[in-house]
Order: sequence, then C-alpha cells, then structure tokens
Amino acid sequence: MALILNIETSTSVCSVSLGKDGGLLAYKENKEGMNHATHLTVFIDAILKENQLTPNDLDAVAVSMGPGSYTGLRIGVSTAKGLCYGSSLPLIAVSTLQAMTAPLLKNEALLSQLGDPEACIFCPMIDARRMEVYTAFYSHKNEEMREISAEIIDENSFAEDLKKNEIVFFGDGSSKCQSSLQSSNAIFVSDITPTAVGMVQLAEVKYQAGTFEDVAYFEPFYLKDFVATTPKKNIF
Repeated sequence: MALILNIETSTSVCSVSLGKDGGLLAYKENKEGMNHATHLTVFIDAILKENQLTPNDLDAVAVSMGPGSYTGLRIGVSTAKGLCYGSSLPLIAVSTLQAMTAPLLKNEALLSQLGDPEACIFCPMIDARRMEVYTAFYSHKNEEMREISAEIIDENSFAEDLKKNEIVFFGDGSSKCQSSLQSSNAIFVSDITPTAVGMVQLAEVKYQAGTFEDVAYFEPFYLKDFVATTPKKNIF
C-alpha cells in the first residue's frame, strides 16, 4: 500500500490529489484556465501541509502523461520530476484518457441508463483543434480497446462501432462532435475533464506492480509535435 501524490495538468484544469492505498485522501483543483505554473506548486504544498506531510513521506509521485496541452504536460512532468529527484521517489505515469474514464465506470446513475454496461465502449475525447480530438476506446474494466490517436471527427467517424455497441463520449472534445455523431447508440456525457481524482487507483496499481518511469529520460506523451505560432499582432 502506498501514499502517492498525483499531478494532472494536461488541459485547462490544474489538479492535485493525494492517494492512500488506492483511496482519495485530499484534492485541490483550479478551472480558471492555463495558470498551472502559478497554482501547481501551491496546491502541492497546501495538500502536504494540511496532511502534516513532507515530500519525504510520500512513496511515489504520479503524473498525467498525456495526451493534452503541450505546455500543461511539460509543467506537470517537470514538477513531478523535481519532487522525485529531491526526495528520491519513483515516478509513475498515468494515461490521461484512462484516468478520465475511471470515474465514469463508478457512476451508477450513468451505468443504469446503458443497455449493457459490460458491452459498452467508453470514449474520452480531449479537444485538439477544429474538429480534431485526442481519443481512445476503453472497456467497462478500463482496458484499452483502441489505441490513443488524434482523430478528425466527421459524420462517418466510429460508424461501424456505433452499429454494434453503445459508445459513451465524454470530455471537452465530445461536445463539438455531438452534431456529427448521429446515432441512437451515441451517448454524450457533459462536464467531464481530466482530474487527479481519476489517477488515484491507477497510480496505486502501477505502484504495486513496480511500473515506474526513468526520472531522467521520461517525456510526456504529446501524440503530436508542438507547433509554434506567430502572434497576429505586431508587438513592436
């Protein structure tokens, strides 16, 4: 059993949780946009102090590995690495999309509305740009059924899968796809974002299995290369 600090900065939500033995002990978040560099270390310090802990009391640090915002992921991973280096802690990487899915699998109100929850596909979506999303398929056991990819959504997306199964679409990328995915088997759940709460149990499983990352060489899973843009306004 372990005491694990979980860091989630892959989207506009910045969150930190403290997990103990696979259960949630403490949680803090900010939804005010990409201010992660301001909030993240403050949240970590507050959670530790409120629980009379120091980084040396932790058994590991877990970080959301992506996909998601390039800048957000770099802030989360660099902070996690700093904690691991400073206190000689193992680093755990958790899939952002899998962590998004975890809370839905415990949502009894949602599951009761599905024809057959065990046959249902869970499809988290993170907004990329225009009609593109980062997505994957997960089973009712949160096992990956289709690998993570960047998909441009149109009326033909997932058509064959929707003929056979109910698919639950959720995440900030799903709302813009709702008008394109016209099927009675398409179920949309709003207000779902990646948070450090969904990481708690996944991080515990990885800790028990000894699935750790190389702190020196670990990089986030960006999925796509970072593209720098030129400001439209002339700042000079």
